[in-house]
Amino acid sequence: MDYGLPAEWHRQNAVQLTWPHAATDWRPVLETVTRCYLDMAREIAAREHLIIVTPEPGSVLAALKDALPAESLMRITLCKAPTNDTWARDHAFITLLMPDGPHLLDFRFNGWGEKFPSDLDNRIPQRMAEQGILKGKYENHLDFVLEGGSIESDGKGTILTTSRCLLAPRRNQPMTQAQIEARLLSALHARRILWLDHGYLAGDDTDCHIDTLARLCPDDTIAYVQCLDKSDEHYDELRLMERQLETFRTAEGKPYRLIPLPMATPICDEDGTRLPATYANFLIINEAILMPTYGDPVTDRKAEEQISKAFPMRDIIGIDCRILVTQHGSLHCCTMQYPSEE
Repeated sequence: MDYGLPAEWHRQNAVQLTWPHAATDWRPVLETVTRCYLDMAREIAAREHLIIVTPEPGSVLAALKDALPAESLMRITLCKAPTNDTWARDHAFITLLMPDGPHLLDFRFNGWGEKFPSDLDNRIPQRMAEQGILKGKYENHLDFVLEGGSIESDGKGTILTTSRCLLAPRRNQPMTQAQIEARLLSALHARRILWLDHGYLAGDDTDCHIDTLARLCPDDTIAYVQCLDKSDEHYDELRLMERQLETFRTAEGKPYRLIPLPMATPICDEDGTRLPATYANFLIINEAILMPTYGDPVTDRKAEEQISKAFPMRDIIGIDCRILVTQHGSLHCCTMQYPSEE
């Protein structure tokens, strides 16, 4: 691995979850979403350290003790902090591995372009630093808006992102694309950025985070959402995305190996609005992949088969994420990994 932003499949020290509670938008379905978080916690803590951010450490610990084995509980650290919401991917540290050890980059989180309250979540990294939760050098980048779900790294100096998100209103205007690219290359110690200009999911409020559409995988592979139904509203945009991915080249000038993921069976809210269910929102952890499932055994199984092509040596573990998409996110959005120095 080069110094800089490691790939998600790099060996990990820990994964962060920011726990749901009654003061968040999860209040009406708190019991159901808590079960989903316990499912994620169980699988993560069985394999590596788990950090849980919560304003209610006592009640969370009690729930964990009821659901997890004692051995897993020993690998859990609680960080007490007030929170607006639960999307750790976008408010957590982004970690670089550098010659002098980990660098913990604290970018500004502003609720996906000031769409939602974010003041408490934006301060979570500072509270983690104050409590000594993570080892590493703190870097203040709070003058620049960046969400973890908007970038992917191959661990070799290439960053994959979407122009729709990074150039979206109320992020970093009036910076130009060239200025944003220069800032990212410098902050992330990267060599190049691949800008994906097409693709979207109905119901998405992140302005097209890359982790909902296309994911960098080992061996110069990209797993991406493919739509084959010409009557689906996503067909044209996702076909354009697919064509652009076909033009991308590795740093060595070779085409990427492309693995299509199935379009999730449509899930709608009570008003009939389609929700952004996506199999691209999987989490890579030590020895396993946590994959979102959406209640369709046929499509869920197809997604598992495709993801296993990218990660043949890892267990693929399904987590029912139908409750998560009701708040317009999924499994990867709820988590943030912290790489090991190994």
